[in-house]
Amino acid sequence: MSTGYVFHPEYLWHDTGTSAGLLPAHPTTGIQPAVHVENPEAKRRAHELIHASGLLAELVVIEPRRATVTELLRVHTGEHLQHIKAQSELRGAGDAGDGFSPVGHGSYDIARLAAGGLIELVTAVAQGDITNGYALTRPPGHHATADAGMGFCLFNSIAIAARHAQAELGLARIAVVDWDAHHGNGTQSIFYTDPTVLTISLHQAGCFPPDSGWTHENGAGDGLGYALNVPLPPGSGHAAYLHAMTEVVLPALDRFAPDLILLANGFDAGVFDPMARQMLTSASYREMTRLLIDAAGRLCHGRLVAAHEGGYSPFYTPYCVLAFLEELAGTITHVVDPLAAVVAGYAAEPLTPQQQAVINEATQLVAGIHAPASPAARCKPAGLTGPYPDRQ
Repeated sequence: MSTGYVFHPEYLWHDTGTSAGLLPAHPTTGIQPAVHVENPEAKRRAHELIHASGLLAELVVIEPRRATVTELLRVHTGEHLQHIKAQSELRGAGDAGDGFSPVGHGSYDIARLAAGGLIELVTAVAQGDITNGYALTRPPGHHATADAGMGFCLFNSIAIAARHAQAELGLARIAVVDWDAHHGNGTQSIFYTDPTVLTISLHQAGCFPPDSGWTHENGAGDGLGYALNVPLPPGSGHAAYLHAMTEVVLPALDRFAPDLILLANGFDAGVFDPMARQMLTSASYREMTRLLIDAAGRLCHGRLVAAHEGGYSPFYTPYCVLAFLEELAGTITHVVDPLAAVVAGYAAEPLTPQQQAVINEATQLVAGIHAPASPAARCKPAGLTGPYPDRQ
């Protein structure tokens, strides 16, 4: 088994400016300049820990490239691309669309590099050059819809990679698992009527976006049944997430029989994260990863590709990333989570009735997923026509 790894310094150069956490600096109204919560630090430290631990030497480094316009247009509207490009050309602060998602000077090309890095990783997995992989990219993507950026996301790299896998690599059925603390609304909306892409989101209920990601959001039209949500209550930890994995995620994957599993790999459900109130630890991410690796092994020849999403604690996110990547690569480094003893009690809480009720509700929807009836059923995704134009 070999594990691919995508990283590039430009990912750290996506400039989110002097926002005060979420809000653009506005001194005359009392909003003091500071740093945006989606800044490079947690990702930089994660990459450095991967290197310092010795794990980087065991990975297959995949060089990213910029996604082409053709590849972006499989998911996004031309108007959205033009908006991000125009905002990226400003010398001052631009915004992706919601007033809280900065677009720095040059961010259009950096976001293309993030999407292209994931495409290259998926291509390497499909061609058998590697078994699985992780793209430590920035900016994130899972909140971006077809026609708008939001939630710090400019382009939806996961969706772009999924459509590339279908259009160019012969992988017809794609499952997207999203365990970021915030609902993967953008990915869900892009594939909401498409039965060839299964989206499963485990997230904190009511966190972000507001009033999004409830269990009744289950797909529409031909895609009815192919969107699953597990909106866990605030404070959910190890027991709840592992139960959701075994009762919802794994059975759904088994029924769907994907050709590829993509993971929206957010670490903001971590216990120290400032953007959510969940209680996961590095050990939680390690065990969840092991379950997904096993599923990929029995369903799609091990093809599991992860894209970094959220994760904003600069001092704890790197240990969660390392635990995830060690498990993905099937190795253990000399670095141990130095906060494991501190947070051990946080992860040990029993499953609560409120958590169980949400998981049970989502479990009832798994039966709406159907495996392909025959090889002929593994057809071109709904809403797409071909052949696709040459790369631009």
